[in-house]
Amino acid sequence: MAGRGRRGRIALVAMVAATVVLGVGLYWFQPWKLWQDETVREALPTTSAAPSAPGPASSAAPSAPAGPQTVAEGSLISHEHTTTGTVKLVRLPDGSHTLRLENLDTSNGPDLRVWLTDAPVKEGVAGWSVFDDGKYVSLGKLKGNRGDQNYEIPAGANLADFSSVTIWCDRFDVSFGAAALKAV
Repeated sequence: MAGRGRRGRIALVAMVAATVVLGVGLYWFQPWKLWQDETVREALPTTSAAPSAPGPASSAAPSAPAGPQTVAEGSLISHEHTTTGTVKLVRLPDGSHTLRLENLDTSNGPDLRVWLTDAPVKEGVAGWSVFDDGKYVSLGKLKGNRGDQNYEIPAGANLADFSSVTIWCDRFDVSFGAAALKAV
């Protein structure tokens, strides 16, 4: 009889431990996100250039571009998850810069970020984890795993230092997809 009570306690402890492990695993991996798509449709931001002071035509400074100008772009390649779309580095009329993801299509996942990096984009498994080895700027959480979205680039970021963009899973330190930026 004593053996039966002991086995019951062991079974109860095992069930509690299994429940805790399952709960932590579900929180950590968030597998339901694989079946949830978040589509974002943001328009390209526009800003108006500050009006210049009137003066003689001969002393007028060159005017800022009338609208947003793409200065670099690239196509996303797949890493840990199938990822497609276009990345554009856009200069706005006020001189600020925005990173734009167009026609993005990737898997959803836990703790996805958009990073501007100095790492080379490598195909296949070799490219999955190179982006946190060097210099990078996190532009924020991925707004959605599909669609068109914009990320403001901090004013102090030296764009000459960065040559690629990654959709980075911060929880598992792996790239979902990345694009090399080429000047336009």
